[in-house]
Amino acid sequence: MIFIETKLKGAYIIDLERREDSRGFFARGFCQHEFSAHGLKPIIAQANIAHNRTKGTIRGMHFQFPPAAETKLVRCTRGGIVDIIVDLRPESPTYLQHIEVELTEENGRSLYVPERFAHGYQALEDNTNTSYQCGEFYTPATEGGLRHDDPRLGLRWPLPVSAISDKDKVYKLLDEIEPELKARMSALTLAGGGRA
Repeated sequence: MIFIETKLKGAYIIDLERREDSRGFFARGFCQHEFSAHGLKPIIAQANIAHNRTKGTIRGMHFQFPPAAETKLVRCTRGGIVDIIVDLRPESPTYLQHIEVELTEENGRSLYVPERFAHGYQALEDNTNTSYQCGEFYTPATEGGLRHDDPRLGLRWPLPVSAISDKDKVYKLLDEIEPELKARMSALTLAGGGRA
């Protein structure tokens, strides 16, 4: 695997190192040793698959608060997506900054999303599939989200929104939830009993 750190510390684009022959190619998509060597959490608690019927579908911007903050390793296995993550670590110099990465069936790339980041994506093609390996179990009591169209975040989605869940549509704006977000995502809060 080829690890490319982004401007958001701890967030990596991971390219496949393909071994090709007449049959096609073989590549490693996950390795605990390689993840640990790059300082990434090498735990998979759950593996999820999402199917998106229509291009323009948005899922996100989702996260879980500590003590159930989760890492994600996201890959598009059919079609293509634009994946966006937002740094929610109040102590980070890149707090509220984001990156966007195109993940497609062809490029085989994945995106490693650290804990205390919001994550969402938009399908670029009909019948797009994504897989994500999560480092923590889904914990409804700790889940949260940001609006995909919050003007403070300035996220640019490449297509008009064709579908979005009712839950994702009604997340509150950052201006309304930022004090709670900062308090619950703070590294000081983690030191007092959560997991980093």
